[in-house]
Order: sequence, then C-alpha cells, then structure tokens
Amino acid sequence: MTPVRRRDLVVLAGGLAVAAWLLVRAWYGELPALDWWLPVSLAVLALVEALGARTLRARLAAQRTARAGRAPRAGERAARLVEPLLVARVAVLAQASAYVGAVFAGVWGGVLAHVGPLAGRVQDARSDTVTAVIGVVCSLALVAAALWLESVCRIPPEEQEPSEGVSA
Repeated sequence: MTPVRRRDLVVLAGGLAVAAWLLVRAWYGELPALDWWLPVSLAVLALVEALGARTLRARLAAQRTARAGRAPRAGERAARLVEPLLVARVAVLAQASAYVGAVFAGVWGGVLAHVGPLAGRVQDARSDTVTAVIGVVCSLALVAAALWLESVCRIPPEEQEPSEGVSA
C-alpha cells in the first residue's frame, strides 16, 4: 500500500473548487441556505482521527519498547498488543478520509470563491461566506488528521541489518 500523495489531494481539491465555483455561480439563487453547522461533521471526523492517531502512536511506541526488551518508563502501563490487521484497516480509513477531506475542501473552496466577493452586497452571501470558511477549515483539519493517522500507521525502517544467511 502506498502513502497518499499530497499532490493528488491538491489537484483533486483544486479541480473540485473550480467545478463547484462554476456550479454555484450558475445556480446560486436557487440553492438552499447554507447553515453554519453543515461542515461540523467533518470537524468531528477530524477530531476522532486525531485522537485515534495519538492513541495508536502511543500504543505502537509502547509495543516497540516492549519488543526491544526495555522496561516501561515511570508512569507507563504495559504495552497492549496492536493487531496488524487493525493498523492496516486504520491506514485505509486514513487514506479514504484524506481524499474525502480534499473533496470537501475543494467544494467549500469553490463556494467560498463565489460568495466571498458577494458578501458585501448580498445579505445571504454573508452567512454563506461564514459557512464556507468553516467548511474549508474543517475539511483541511480532516485532511491533516488523516495524513497524521496514516503516518502513524507506517512501519518504521528496520533498525538492524538482516541477519547472516538471509538475502534480501
């Protein structure tokens, strides 16, 4: 499994921003009001993934310490095993979340590109601008949390050379 390329996320977000801007520009008067709480679910996902990354990083570090034969530090508990299949599933979730965050960042960015300049002249555009800013921030937070979670799931490089008799 290869890591998510940041370039792919940027291209995806940029392309969808242009598409969303064109669509909103064409049908802005017919769209329903954009409430501020619409992008909050992205923030909740970002928070859950950030907490998951923090927890998983600590558990994997404790497990590596236990495998190295070192005693846990003062205040640390014994390492709880982390199933490799769980780490693989979490990595897939992180990659999917990074793409979802990029999609929504592009969509909210396109909305913001249209309603931002109208905020001074159109009453509804002011509240839609606030919603779009919240959407962009929440989407980028989801991308950041997902990329962090993905990096936690990576296997660290081997610290020692392969033993003799083993060819790579």
